[in-house]
Parts: sequence; C-alpha cells; structure tokens
Amino acid sequence: MSPAKRITKSAPNAAAKNPSRRRKKRGAGLKAHAAEILLRLKKEYPDAHCELDFASPLQLLTATILSAQCTDKRVNMVTPELFRIYPDAESLSAAKSEALEEIIKSTGFFRNKTRSLLGMSAAVADQHGGTVPSTMQELVNLPGVGRKTANVVLGNAFGINEGVVVDTHVGRLSVRLGLTDETDPVKVEQALMPLFPREDWALLSHLLIFHGRRVCLARTPKCGECLLNDICPSARI
Repeated sequence: MSPAKRITKSAPNAAAKNPSRRRKKRGAGLKAHAAEILLRLKKEYPDAHCELDFASPLQLLTATILSAQCTDKRVNMVTPELFRIYPDAESLSAAKSEALEEIIKSTGFFRNKTRSLLGMSAAVADQHGGTVPSTMQELVNLPGVGRKTANVVLGNAFGINEGVVVDTHVGRLSVRLGLTDETDPVKVEQALMPLFPREDWALLSHLLIFHGRRVCLARTPKCGECLLNDICPSARI
C-alpha cells in the first residue's frame, strides 16, 4: 500500500460534454451518492480485504511500513523470510542493519525502511512489552508510523475503525468519484469519514483499492467496464 501523494485530476471527457455531471453534490445528495457507491462496490467485491499477508499485528505493521512506495505483491514476496528470521519485536530490534537491508532491499527505500523497522520494533519491545499497541496515539508515536499505517493496523489487525486508510488509490478514486476535491491524504480522510458509516471505514478502503487496481486505473481507467460509470462525474464514456 503506497503512501498517498497529491492526486492529479484526470480530464473528465464526459463531464466536459455534460456540465450537469460536474455539478458537485452537497449535503444529503453527496451522502446518498456515497451510499450508492458503497453499495455497488460491496456487491462487486464481496471478498475485498487487506492484500498484505500477515498473521499478527506486528507482522502487519512491519509489512505496512515496507509497502511505502512498493506494491503489496512485492512486500508479500519479502516478508516470509523476514518473519522467519525475526519472529518478534525483540529479535527484529536486535537485527543488524546490513542484514535487514539485504532482506528488504527489493521493496525500495530500504535504508529508510530499515531505520523505521528497527526504531518501531525497539519501541514495541521496550515500551509495550513486545505487543503492538491498539490505539491511534500509541501507534503514531512509534518510529516510522504515521496515521495511514496506524489506520491499516487498527482496522485490519484489531478490527477498530478509527479512520479511513488513504493511499494513492483511495485518494485518486475519491476525487474522480466526486466525493471530495481535496488531494491531501489527511483532508481526503476527513472528507470521507462523515460520508460513510463508521463500521465500514476499513472496508471502504479495501473496496476503493480493489476497484482502483482492477478498473479505475491511474493512467487508463476502464470506464466502459465500470459499474459506477453512470454516477461517476469523471466517467469517460
């Protein structure tokens, strides 16, 4: 799951031809629009889930740190060996930088990620008895952990809907679907949270990510195949 960057809006051909489609929904209209999007995506992707492989909160936290600027598929290729050699926070915190870098090198930015993993695991071991904490404040206080990473862990390892994970896919689709004009990840999250039921916040991210990876692609969205094209203000049909 790559960290969200500022999202560039694509030129919506259909919206340009039909100004009424560009009209921004407000209030109840926007909430109804969001509800319809959620309903359709739930039907389309009933198995939507976190695509990082993990068996514990620590493994998910580690994998999420590695997923920065990297695909989940690549991270899943690296983590089995990492988890085998360093099965807990104590062993990970004691790892030699060079050895850790060699294992995670293919995920990119491996030196920064090594520092984050060593700092995070040391804090978990020393301050939390080796157990990953389950509150937003405690998680973001860990080295290398921001709000997005904390939301991933809370929602998927602990079943706690504290916020919405905004990665590049969620940010891009939120703008294209007319849910927000914001491009900053924190502001996108703030815009999405009031539009969707809290119990669906973690699932919402998975649904948007699934759709973004399979249909609403960054460069060439498959609008003709999209189940949302009749309600999407950016649909190119």
